[in-house]
Amino acid sequence: MSASFPRASLNLVALTPKSNHLLSTLQRNILNSPFAFARTSRHKFVQAESARHSSKAGLGGFGVGVLPNRNSRRIGVAFCCSDSNSTQTPKPMAVQKSEEEWQAVLSPEQFRILRQKGTEFPNTGEYNKFFGDGIYKCAGCGTQLYKSTTKFDSGCGWPAFFEGLPGAIKRTPDPDGRRTEITCAACGGHLGHVFKGEGFSTPTDERHCVNSISIKFAPANE
Repeated sequence: MSASFPRASLNLVALTPKSNHLLSTLQRNILNSPFAFARTSRHKFVQAESARHSSKAGLGGFGVGVLPNRNSRRIGVAFCCSDSNSTQTPKPMAVQKSEEEWQAVLSPEQFRILRQKGTEFPNTGEYNKFFGDGIYKCAGCGTQLYKSTTKFDSGCGWPAFFEGLPGAIKRTPDPDGRRTEITCAACGGHLGHVFKGEGFSTPTDERHCVNSISIKFAPANE
């Protein structure tokens, strides 16, 4: 059986030490409930995140600010800024042309080799015995492909390099699996083939056998 008290009696009981103790205990239980903890934690988290990301405004990087809405949910807001201090090697930009457009900008021999995967005769290429200081670019789109410091004399009859610039060379195994074709990663122009394990005293033990007509040399002082 539950007891009922007049309102005046309740007010008097609340003033007793025992009632004060019960009231304090009830308040602590409410404040320590999961709902109160979640609400307090969310509020503190929002304050911390807002302060942290406010200090990042205008800087490169990626951050997530958390803001409350009227339903006490968390809303993630992404801040994405460019990093001007990035040291990563940029990937070549994709160059897309129709075959008709390539024919309009390439010589017939360049088109035959770059776009139709032809091969120039050995020991006839402009860069076979050339060892100037600079950069070799794709003859089709101008993308930088090789440093002159990676070129070596392989005696094969075509320009040879032991390493391409990062991300500049795409490798595709031939259908018969005997060779691996190398192309410009930007425009897909055919360069030649790459061979590994031939015993050359180079850092990579690779030979990028490249058609001279597929590349253009740019001197270091330009």
